[in-house]
Amino acid sequence: MEPLELDLILTPSPEPNHVVEGGRASTSTVFGLQPTFSPDIALVSVDTVIFYVHSHVVLGASNNAFRSLIPSTPTEAHPVIHVPESSTTLNIILHAVYHMPFSQHYSFEDLSSAVNQLHVYGVPPKSYVSQDTHLFKLLLSYAPTLPLKVYTLAAKHNLSDLAVTTSSHLLSFDLSNLTEETAEAIGSEYLRRLFFLHMGRLDALKRLLLSPPNSHPPTADCNAKDLTRAWALASAYLAWDLRPDLSTNLLASTLTPLEKDISCNLCKEHLHLHIKELSVQWSHVKYTI
Repeated sequence: MEPLELDLILTPSPEPNHVVEGGRASTSTVFGLQPTFSPDIALVSVDTVIFYVHSHVVLGASNNAFRSLIPSTPTEAHPVIHVPESSTTLNIILHAVYHMPFSQHYSFEDLSSAVNQLHVYGVPPKSYVSQDTHLFKLLLSYAPTLPLKVYTLAAKHNLSDLAVTTSSHLLSFDLSNLTEETAEAIGSEYLRRLFFLHMGRLDALKRLLLSPPNSHPPTADCNAKDLTRAWALASAYLAWDLRPDLSTNLLASTLTPLEKDISCNLCKEHLHLHIKELSVQWSHVKYTI
């Protein structure tokens, strides 16, 4: 939002003019007075930015008359309503209410503050931060770099779709590093789901590694014991450092060098086939809460 400086004076006019303390204010370029935009109220932020909006749109999104600030039947034409929020927070809330795309970049802290205030204004977060909304997509863009913060925000407001999609980015996070403050903010339900995701993937990988490659019938040159022994040693080694975020490529690259200790070509074929099957099975293990 690029504010446009306006001199606000009280003069007769077909368009609403408002006096703001100090006699000078900025108006939102998105929620301004435009030929195709016919608002009936003006919301003024604490940093004196005016947002011209439609009362029926805002009231339709709110279950508490926008913090009891907007009367259902205004006593004056084009009332001025002071909102105890910064222009940044108010702008994000109004974009969500109007289902409008964001034309500028916002920090995660700005977005988080606005989402935390939605319920204060009677705007249900689950309805206005759902998968098909612009605010959801903007929050999700921070999941790769700030997964714990996005997940915590999603959990706090029971935004299940956002939490599920973000959880895959937390597979590399060491849950033992969770602070008590963050754990409390996430809450028991989403914390349990995150722990179960990590433990479930680790258990699944252990089960996959415990299954050795199929042995071929004994031949004059090989009884397949070298393959079984090599696999047991490799799986035991991996078991010491299993990670829920282990990629299929890293899994395959860790196991493939086993062939160096195997002289039987038939055993090598069984090994390669087993690694391929194991990688496919691992890729199908659930990776979100």
